[in-house]
Amino acid sequence: MNLREVRKKIKSVGNVKKITKAMQLVSAVKMKKAQEVALQGRPYKTGLEEIVSRLLPTVDISLSNLLVTHTENNGRSLMILFTSHKGLCGAFNMNLFRVLLKEVDFKKTDFITVGKKGAVFVSLMGAPIIADFSEHVGAMDTAAIFELALKHYFEDKYESVYLVYNSFISTLRSEPKRELFLPFSLEYTAEGKASQQEENEYTIEPNPIELVDHLLQSFLEEKIRTAILNTEAAEHSSRMIAMKNATDNATEVMYDLTLTRNRLRQEKITYELLDMITAKESVEA
Repeated sequence: MNLREVRKKIKSVGNVKKITKAMQLVSAVKMKKAQEVALQGRPYKTGLEEIVSRLLPTVDISLSNLLVTHTENNGRSLMILFTSHKGLCGAFNMNLFRVLLKEVDFKKTDFITVGKKGAVFVSLMGAPIIADFSEHVGAMDTAAIFELALKHYFEDKYESVYLVYNSFISTLRSEPKRELFLPFSLEYTAEGKASQQEENEYTIEPNPIELVDHLLQSFLEEKIRTAILNTEAAEHSSRMIAMKNATDNATEVMYDLTLTRNRLRQEKITYELLDMITAKESVEA
């Protein structure tokens, strides 16, 4: 490697560093906004979950079709997969794909994809995609995803429906999650059941039939919205960290290349001095 090539590499790495630094700053701004929205929505979901957990033990599960398990569908399942639309976000998508490869039978599973990376992966695995919401995801799409999954579930096409997404925990951490969506399931602890028996029964107005089903639908729709918000927050966090690591690596490469450039310059100067001294001694001799 000569001096000219080293200078070109330093310039190229410097340009890459500028790009990764800019992407890091952009992702940091988007991450902050997405985290705020995700965190602001948690109290609403927690409140809904508390209401449902206190109400369901006191009512008959036959009041809603969402609580009924479907078995006349050859054991097929539906996965709602939430991934990113773009790359350069580290292992954000790969962690989800590892969960799918480990736990999912693609021959007995259909997919609803939210994110281009997920749609490409499912296509490569040969699994059917019944709907793709990768172009745009918003409040209206949340309702559309829920209604589509609910429609197919009530038509007895699937035994169960799952949500697969990255759960946002903190800026430095997100966790792949495969969560049962339908039939509706809410885990109770032994203490929780005992405490429910000690409490007074609720008076439900106008009647349990009208209230329970709408309450469960609102709760399930909120779970889809939570999955979308968690995916966005985790994606921007992962991309910011990946770009920060890329910027740091570019800085180290530039440092090493600068040392190499200086060494080559010193060698060149030394050789030139040796040539001058040799020429002078030859003339004097």
